[in-house]
Amino acid sequence: MSPLATRIDALLPQTQCAKCGYEGCRPYAEAIANAEADIDQCPPGGDEGVAKLAALLGRPAKRLDATRGEFLPPRVALIDESQCIGCVKCIQACPVDAIVGASKLMHTVIAGWCTGCELCIPPCPVDCIALVPVPALPDPDLSRQRHGFRAARLAREAAEHAARMLEREG
Repeated sequence: MSPLATRIDALLPQTQCAKCGYEGCRPYAEAIANAEADIDQCPPGGDEGVAKLAALLGRPAKRLDATRGEFLPPRVALIDESQCIGCVKCIQACPVDAIVGASKLMHTVIAGWCTGCELCIPPCPVDCIALVPVPALPDPDLSRQRHGFRAARLAREAAEHAARMLEREG
């Protein structure tokens, strides 16, 4: 990542929500640095986040692009464990691995890791996930790290799966 993209990424809230149109904060930061994306695409950052990006880049401040969503106060996911069927769809959707559980067993959210991205809600077939207000989201550095850990885990699992498939063929 370029030095400019790193500085931009440091200003983003690290929710990894994809509301900006990119799969996470880092790709969005890279797109801004490469003049491929505008500075007003991050609803979790709100107008304040847009203003910080504008100041960093020496651009005029502007309002958040409302078509991407609205700025909301910090919230985290909460699973109604009595309704959870253990389908693991929310676990697969979480960009920071903040949901734990096992297939056909109840799941729960590690609130201190949850970024409130809302990505776990659409795949839930029983609508047992709600967002609840919290005083603050996790430290952005922790969220950035958790997102990186997840990406590394998924890459490792894909490589292991490919190796198993090659083994079966050979």
